[in-house]
Amino acid sequence: MKHHEKLGQVGRKSFSLLARLGRYELAMLLCVAVLSGGIWGFVALADEVIEGDTRSIDESLLLALRNPADLSDPIGPGWVEEMGRDFTALGGVGVLVLITLGALGYLLLARHYRAALFASIAVPGGILLSTVMKLGFDRPRPDLVPHEAMVYTASFPSGHSMMSAVTYLTLAALLIRVQPALRLKAYLLILAILLTLLVGISRVYLGVHWPTDVLAGWTAGASWAALCWIVMHWLQRHGQLEPEESSSSIE
Repeated sequence: MKHHEKLGQVGRKSFSLLARLGRYELAMLLCVAVLSGGIWGFVALADEVIEGDTRSIDESLLLALRNPADLSDPIGPGWVEEMGRDFTALGGVGVLVLITLGALGYLLLARHYRAALFASIAVPGGILLSTVMKLGFDRPRPDLVPHEAMVYTASFPSGHSMMSAVTYLTLAALLIRVQPALRLKAYLLILAILLTLLVGISRVYLGVHWPTDVLAGWTAGASWAALCWIVMHWLQRHGQLEPEESSSSIE
């Protein structure tokens, strides 16, 4: 009887191990796909922008969000416009720094010191990349409609869109790996994606970016976050980062 129980325990542990390995490999494949697809998409989009082939669709989408009788008036009531400013603030440097510091504080209190160190390098690194890319392309801001928010840098790629993708998705990837519950992992990832989308859409709504600027920011930011996840996975497998917690660890 004991022999059968031991065999059952070994079988359950082996199945659990295989399931975890399967999830890791699937997640790795997805990250590689996002990274390669994002880089390809950004390069292709940048080429189209440089050639001027996106001008027509950019103008159409930008004007679709304005009152035809008054291009200085975004569509929707006043509270929608105010909400757009609130959403765009979620991609501002001050807010992103505050959220990053909050996440670092959580990781330090949870004694994930190496993960905190990794985040303190990965997030600023992505923001620096966004700044350098803006300087490299130096695309003018939209001139079809009045800007509903202050701008002082070039247009391509959208800094708010890329920095929010870098910050929210990278921090979510880090926090996911230290959260044992699957539902919390899903919640963090969905929340990060939602915040990133809201920031990008608000930039077009406020007339401060062409739609292709935002799309480029999303692809570049998602690629950076995917690269960070791959590096985290490699560091964890080599014992340089705290191991990922699974649901079995709280049972």
